[in-house]
Amino acid sequence: MTADGTLLFARYAYAPNHLGFCGPAETATLFDLGVTGHTEADVAAIARRFSGAWPYAAVLAEVAGIADPLDERVMRAYWTGGPLLETVDRQAFGSRLLEVLGAKAGRYWAHLTPELLPEVTPTHGFHVLGVYPWSRLLADKGFEQPLDVLQNCRIRWGRVVAVEDEHVRVESRKLTWDGRRLALADPGEERVRFAVAGRGFVPQPAVGERLALHWDWACDRLNGAEVDYLQRCTEHQLDLTNARLAHRPEES
Repeated sequence: MTADGTLLFARYAYAPNHLGFCGPAETATLFDLGVTGHTEADVAAIARRFSGAWPYAAVLAEVAGIADPLDERVMRAYWTGGPLLETVDRQAFGSRLLEVLGAKAGRYWAHLTPELLPEVTPTHGFHVLGVYPWSRLLADKGFEQPLDVLQNCRIRWGRVVAVEDEHVRVESRKLTWDGRRLALADPGEERVRFAVAGRGFVPQPAVGERLALHWDWACDRLNGAEVDYLQRCTEHQLDLTNARLAHRPEES
């Protein structure tokens, strides 16, 4: 396993784990690994207990012919998109994901069915927008809570416009819902944390840098190519999800 791959896993998995949304109670381990790049813990054993990220990484690695699901190429592709996605047939990936998870799919994976294959990609964005129930609740339950979860659970990008103690203000594009379609808004400011007690994954952020954001946490610095991949993957996933939403049964 590559050290950079485990580092990416720790940095992107930390925020939802810290909030208690997924994975085992290993927040301190993930945080220390994300900050220092080193740990004595068995990261693979921790990762296997993430019922969302791990199956995607394992199947993506298998389909791509990569031995280690925590390989840097796999982790980068899953979280923010990357060159590996261009080599993987998404229908083959989706079919294999169904094979792996079909027999044990419970409420958590209830929407991962053959009908969802047209929407599938080997990314976190697909899991958030396709497999999670929230996109299906936008019209039925009022959109404030579902839209808030979709906005924060997806990996998004932002350009630093100000540094304020242990927070940064970034210019980013929030998710919007007009009653029919999900879309990205024009750039606007949001405030996220990048450090706790002086420690974080993006030390000394500078105005103009682009950061990856997950929930209320800055988890990674992104170069231009990485921002482009993340934006393209996000827009592609929104197109696929909107196609499904456009064909949902009308309310009586």
